[in-house]
Amino acid sequence: MAQTKKLDSLWSVCNNKAQPDTNRLKAALIISELYFKNNPDTAIIMAEEAYDLGVLTNQKKYQGQALNIVASSYINKGNYPKALEYYLKALDIFEKTGNKYGASICYSNIGIVYYYESNYSKALEYDFKQLKICEYMGDKKGLGNCLNNIGMVYSGRSDLPKALEYYFKALDIFEKTGDTLALGDCYINIGNIYADQTDRQHALLYYLKSLKIKQKINDKQGAAVCYINLAELYGDLLNYKLSILYCDSALRLTKKIGNINTERYAYQNLAIAYSKTGRYKEAYENHVKFKQLTDSIFNADNSKQLGDMKTQFEVDKKEAELKIKAEAQEAINAEEKKKQQIIIYSVAGVLILFIVFSLFLLNRFRITQNQKKIIEDQKVLVDNAYEALNEKNKEVLDSIIYAKRIQTTLLPTEKYIEKKITQLKKKD
Repeated sequence: MAQTKKLDSLWSVCNNKAQPDTNRLKAALIISELYFKNNPDTAIIMAEEAYDLGVLTNQKKYQGQALNIVASSYINKGNYPKALEYYLKALDIFEKTGNKYGASICYSNIGIVYYYESNYSKALEYDFKQLKICEYMGDKKGLGNCLNNIGMVYSGRSDLPKALEYYFKALDIFEKTGDTLALGDCYINIGNIYADQTDRQHALLYYLKSLKIKQKINDKQGAAVCYINLAELYGDLLNYKLSILYCDSALRLTKKIGNINTERYAYQNLAIAYSKTGRYKEAYENHVKFKQLTDSIFNADNSKQLGDMKTQFEVDKKEAELKIKAEAQEAINAEEKKKQQIIIYSVAGVLILFIVFSLFLLNRFRITQNQKKIIEDQKVLVDNAYEALNEKNKEVLDSIIYAKRIQTTLLPTEKYIEKKITQLKKKD
């Protein structure tokens, strides 16, 4: 009820735009912190809103915190690359603003991401960066967590003595600072190292120390893990009665808190214990339950992976479509540009031909005009010559006519001559 009222109040502040931006920012941050474990998607949305408000109000500290929560939410979603991306963004802000505490937290978280990815060299690189800052600031709690993380990395590398060395360094700090929760986790880690070394007596000692703390602080998940470790340890010691007892204790807690992964380990150890004691029916029944839960987790993981793959496929498909459209548009633009160039060149070519042809026609026109003028001038000369010739011909003709007239006047006619010839013939 108290948690619900707190959330309602925070949502009210966050959604009220009449509130100062800083108040809304802080409310969004708290909401994202409350949601990042159980509802990481909501946590991411609220943390990103807080980040935007941090940018709006120019408050770098809150920007870094918001990015850190986004990254942690991605870890809970199992998306380590995305988590690393946001942790590095947060780290950049903290380093640039000289926020050593914020940088220390980022170093720790980045180291954890690399640990989950089994990149132990990078994990140690960032763990030792955090170690240096914690020692400089005198941050005992941060120092203890850092040493514990380094122990986990060495355990991952199967360097058990080195892992144990750092776990004990962390344990010393947790005992001095009274950090009960961290102390209980550290006991489990030390117990696991002893179990791997087959030092079952020391493993049992630290598992029981951890269980005592987990029960005291009512950490049901931690207590369930302790029960499973004890059940497995007693199974190795061939004490199957106690192994079954601790498995039953683990099952009661896991069913309350709904931790399927821990529950399946309980069924697995029960199946082994019942099998070793000849209770094969119970062994078979518990093995079936173990297999069913394992398959459900596997299928859930597969479904999540398929969902992530589908989402990624849709994103890739969308990007591919946009790329194809962009390339097609570029091709269309290039084709249009090419067509425009062809049109421009064609028009230019036609204009050049038109100009050349026009110049040719103009030149022909000028030649024609000159020839016409020459012809007209020659015609005038011919006409003048013709007129002069006509005048001369007329004069000659007139002279001939005139001479003929004179001749006609002076000489007898042919008739007259014939007449006279006839008369002379008759006289003869």
